[in-house]
Amino acid sequence: MKLEKLYSSLLAADLAAAERWYTTLFGRGPDYRPMPTLLQWELSDRGGLMLASSEEIASQGSIFLYVADLAAERSRLEKGRILIGGDIPGDYSTLAQVRDPDGNLITLASPPSAPFPPA
Repeated sequence: MKLEKLYSSLLAADLAAAERWYTTLFGRGPDYRPMPTLLQWELSDRGGLMLASSEEIASQGSIFLYVADLAAERSRLEKGRILIGGDIPGDYSTLAQVRDPDGNLITLASPPSAPFPPA
C-alpha cells in the first residue's frame, strides 16, 4: 500500500453545531465542503479530519492529536469555552481529553518524549 493521505472521520448529529465546535478546536473553519453532509479539515500535508452528519451513529468515534504545546492549547481552548480534562501522565506523552457535542472523544497529547519501541 502506498498511502497518500489519511483522514479520520467523525460523525455528528448536528453538522452546523459540530462545525462551530471544531472551528474553535482547530482555530479555523473547514478547508472543504465536498457535499452538504461533509466538512473536511486539512491538518497536515499527509491527512486531516472529515466530519459528516449521521444521527444513527453519532458519538462512535475518537481522534488523537499531537500538539506542540499542550498548556497553550488548553488555554486557547478555554477562551473558546472548550474545557479539556486534566493532564493524564503517560509513558511518552501527557494527555488531556474532551468530548465533542456528539460524544466523540478527542485526545490531545504533547509530543512523545522518546521514540516508540519498534513493533
